[in-house]
Amino acid sequence: MLKLFAFVAVFAFAVAACGGDDATTTTAASGGGDDATTTTAASGGGDGALPGEGKSITMARADWSTGYFQAYIYRALLTELGYDVSDPAELELGPSLAYLGMAQGDFDFWANSWYPGHASWHANEMPDGSVVGDHLTVTGEELMAGGLQGFLMTKTFADEFGITTVDDLNNNADALAAFDEVDPEPGNGKADIYGCQESYTCDNIIQNIIAFSGWDNIQQTIAGYDAMAAEATAKADDGTAMLIYTWTPSAYITTMIPGKNVVWLGVEEVLDDSNPTGQDGGESHDQTPGTANIKADQCPYAADHDTCQLGWIAADIQVTANTEWLDSEPAAAKLLELVKVSVIDVSLANVEQAAGKDSNADIQGLADAWISLNRGIVDGWIAEATAAG
Repeated sequence: MLKLFAFVAVFAFAVAACGGDDATTTTAASGGGDDATTTTAASGGGDGALPGEGKSITMARADWSTGYFQAYIYRALLTELGYDVSDPAELELGPSLAYLGMAQGDFDFWANSWYPGHASWHANEMPDGSVVGDHLTVTGEELMAGGLQGFLMTKTFADEFGITTVDDLNNNADALAAFDEVDPEPGNGKADIYGCQESYTCDNIIQNIIAFSGWDNIQQTIAGYDAMAAEATAKADDGTAMLIYTWTPSAYITTMIPGKNVVWLGVEEVLDDSNPTGQDGGESHDQTPGTANIKADQCPYAADHDTCQLGWIAADIQVTANTEWLDSEPAAAKLLELVKVSVIDVSLANVEQAAGKDSNADIQGLADAWISLNRGIVDGWIAEATAAG
């Protein structure tokens, strides 16, 4: 576990370098466990009532486990302002329902938006003729450029066939034949790659990337992501060919480790806003510049280029909220604007989850521990939010 922590810390610094994550938080959540308790601070609140007293907030969380930790951080901090905040586990949604529900006022906010990819959901039309985005506000700098994304391939397979880009796989008949023997749909003449879970948005983006790049010999497998990741990890460990889309911060890169059992593959042409498959809102799938500061031992493409061209932009992970609600709650709005979390801390919390601390109570404990470790910064956020309310 200590080796995993060390790896995640080193890799997360590389992620921050590619995107300039300027989170001001200081220490990781690891070790928080079940004994951590939320501090019900009234820091900065003076002698008066807390701004959230007598008010309730309904929040949701995304249906990917790598975002649970942040959701519980926001819940705990809003509770410190006096709000009665729903457990985000009670309303777990994919983006297709989340943005519509927020726009309709079914719930107030979530902390799991990935931009620019999720911007396509803002374009959907509402029954009154307005669009979803007319009713939403994106706020704060939770994890700016913190969502590194790309395609990982089994290292031994990539080395054997000299593959440094997904384009190489598409264009190499021998590699394709070998890959097709062991992929999710063997013998269909295509390289079936582990893509994304339906409605995560990345599934739509991958379809646009495949069309834009002209990868006629590659198609995406869309299924439950954790099951696909488990299969991909087993294949990477035993040297069997596979290609999977993944992201950070997550625990996935502690089992599929770039430079060890997998490598990042490059993409020769980065998807622009041309929306080749004609998807609703697909113009926002633009991934330019699509590069990251990853070295050649983890991304062989970088050996002959100045950078690792992953073909994916490092996403901004931010809060999205119902605008009417946000305007009515200045204290909550200020807090959501201020909170930042580091890639390292989220990754380490995800490692703890993968190691067995995966119940809602466990993850709330990790969030509480993170708040305790960052109490000095958190107190400043609470004081500013209290003053705004």
